[in-house]
Amino acid sequence: MPPVISKLQFLSFRERIPMYRAMDLNGEIIDEVNIPAFPKEKVQEIYKNMLTVNIMDQILYETQRQGRISFYMTSFGEEATIGTALALDKGDIVYSQYREVIVFLERGFSVEQMMHQCFSNVADFGKGRQMPIHYGSKDLGLMTISSPLTTQVPQAAGTAYALKREGKGKCVLCFFGEGAASEGDFHAGLNFAAERGCPVIFYCRNNGYAISTPSTSQYKGDGIASRGEGYGIKTVRVDGNDVWAVYMATKMAREYAVENNQPVLIEAMTYRVSNHSTSDDSTSYRSNKEVEDWTKRDNPVARLRRYMESNDMWSNELEADAIKLIRKRVLDALTAADKMKKPKIDEMYSDVYDHLPKNLEEQREETRKLISKYPDYYKINEFES
Repeated sequence: MPPVISKLQFLSFRERIPMYRAMDLNGEIIDEVNIPAFPKEKVQEIYKNMLTVNIMDQILYETQRQGRISFYMTSFGEEATIGTALALDKGDIVYSQYREVIVFLERGFSVEQMMHQCFSNVADFGKGRQMPIHYGSKDLGLMTISSPLTTQVPQAAGTAYALKREGKGKCVLCFFGEGAASEGDFHAGLNFAAERGCPVIFYCRNNGYAISTPSTSQYKGDGIASRGEGYGIKTVRVDGNDVWAVYMATKMAREYAVENNQPVLIEAMTYRVSNHSTSDDSTSYRSNKEVEDWTKRDNPVARLRRYMESNDMWSNELEADAIKLIRKRVLDALTAADKMKKPKIDEMYSDVYDHLPKNLEEQREETRKLISKYPDYYKINEFES
């Protein structure tokens, strides 16, 4: 029971939730106690992964505009998310949304496999059934990204409950945006995780916009972090553009989640520099100046580079060499993926039912007839026989 009072009044429980930062905008460490002791080579690898995602995003965005792939979403401005992957164990499970490409890269999902998926070719793990950037890998513990908003939140809670029952000391990391936190699945997932005691880290990327809706029009309260306490969940707000703050927060959250079999909510404050997707034009709801100011003032890639330069880990020469090598790898992977055949048509109907039901048999036959009738349109020679 709560404490009893005899004065009727509205209550305001606290001021705004503070935001943890380990490294300032100039790359200077301000939390000397908790800064991770990664070796120079690892820090360089982290930075190169950031550059890789940047370059790949630029090239694939242009590829979509050329009509070679159907859709794409970039991660510009949110590259510090890589800090989460650094804090995980190999056996942990990740449920992503669609701006966690860098987490996939850090976990071992290759640039080449990303290209196969975006081109829906025969080497794609998803057999060409998903939209581009809907990556997934069972071996790497990366659950396949789904298009419907927020479905991953209750799924992550359920998976975490299963991991708890296994008792192997593993957890789940679940990503979503602040817009997804307006969906019912967000509340159902957090409530289930809190009540059942599930080792899951809910990581909210509060990047300021849910497609065209600014966060100021999405909610009245103090962001998403304030909701954690309402569900009895340990909560922390961090600077989402500070890779070390993201790493330390995720590391602390993982330790707590696994040791106590309890969920944790992290709200990472960041900014979506790019359009929401190739189907969006953000100039219709925000000014170019706003984007440019954010990019100049607080870019997570530039911030890490300043940290590296001040600690004799990086130089202009290393930057130029890295960009050259990364760009070549991305373009080579793209060219190879574009030339590969598409999966068999029958793959559209397999892997769900042991025996194909009659309605799907009919659809499959109709598909075959369409391909035979319009061979030039469907380019049958591009499909596996």
